[in-house]
Amino acid sequence: MTRAAQDSVLVIGAGVVGLACSHYLADAGFEVTVIDSGEIAGGCSRGNCGHILPSHVLPLNSPGALRTAIASFFDRSSPFRVRLRADLDLLRWLFQFVRHCGPRRVAHAAANLKALLDSSFDEFERLAPAFDCGWSPHGLLYLFAEPRNLDAFARMNERLAGEFGVAAEAVDAAHLEGVDRSLRPDLAGGFFYPRDASLDPQRLGRSWSAALEARGVRFIEYCAFEGLEMDRGRVVAVRTRRDIFRPGHVVLAAGAFSRALSRHFGRALPVEPGKGYAVTTDRPDPCPTTSILLPEKGVAITPFEDGLRIGSMMEFVGFDETIPEGRVAQLRAGAAAFLRSPPPPTRHRWFGWRPMTWDSLPIIGRLPGLENAFAATGHQMLGMMMAPGTGKLLAELVAGQPTHIPADAYAPARFH
Repeated sequence: MTRAAQDSVLVIGAGVVGLACSHYLADAGFEVTVIDSGEIAGGCSRGNCGHILPSHVLPLNSPGALRTAIASFFDRSSPFRVRLRADLDLLRWLFQFVRHCGPRRVAHAAANLKALLDSSFDEFERLAPAFDCGWSPHGLLYLFAEPRNLDAFARMNERLAGEFGVAAEAVDAAHLEGVDRSLRPDLAGGFFYPRDASLDPQRLGRSWSAALEARGVRFIEYCAFEGLEMDRGRVVAVRTRRDIFRPGHVVLAAGAFSRALSRHFGRALPVEPGKGYAVTTDRPDPCPTTSILLPEKGVAITPFEDGLRIGSMMEFVGFDETIPEGRVAQLRAGAAAFLRSPPPPTRHRWFGWRPMTWDSLPIIGRLPGLENAFAATGHQMLGMMMAPGTGKLLAELVAGQPTHIPADAYAPARFH
């Protein structure tokens, strides 16, 4: 669809979701400018584990998550931790999170997560060969040290297979070495998802943004948003530290910062920062050949061509910028408990704030009451996984075209 150059879009946020929105908006013929207060593909788009998992359909909301959150008030080492503080936004968010932990709402979230994850994976398979991103379609292995936890996951696997058609292959202890020789021989077993994949998020950000710039998408780094000018239900100008923009449409894709920025649009979005950590090391010998999740430790492992990344944790601690030594040690120890060779010394440590919504679904669509303002945010810890599907859906909505998947479940209007 060809559009006039003046029918432009300003994307606020140059993370992977912002890149994906820019890609599909450019495909639709829009003139696209992307601004960010930091670097292109920074924040959570740079330091995460790079997992692309169509199997990851279960939302964070669950009675089990609620019990873990309550226990975390008294256990600073819990992988899922809530630090209570005098913050009305957080208290409202937690109240709604609890309300959304029931089976019916969990099933609703899972069905819509699956739709977006499947869409994104299909797009990644189409797009990845064009990018220097370390695309690795080698599956994902869930590992367990305790037989009772392996049995519990087997029951969940049966549920996922029955309700969503997402099934893993059981791997008993005797056959783990055949799947990946980097694993310790004394583990209980695991489950393997052959369709899952991974990539190097930093390489993807560099390659994708370069390809977009070559197509005419304009990126402006260190360009902090400051405010808006409105006229009769339309955004007519966006003020930044560096310039004033007058786009035809505005897309808010600011990740964990979306709540604060959305207030300028008159529509505060319930996005809470969920802090995660990662460490990167050289490759151990032997090095894992597939991505690994360790539910008992709350740890994820991804082998890259030039290193090994160990990450995860979920902390609701506000915009805390510290990296506690205890968390670094916890990530390393969690991985070491499952690998034949312990991780080499840490060469880089990282933290990021994930944009969390209380119903575990992203926010994609037109902001209520505004004709030309849209949101693409709230992707939890799945932003990398759901970016292409989000960008495709967002571009369809901006262009007023039929959507390739139903869009109502992700609409910002559900909060108002």
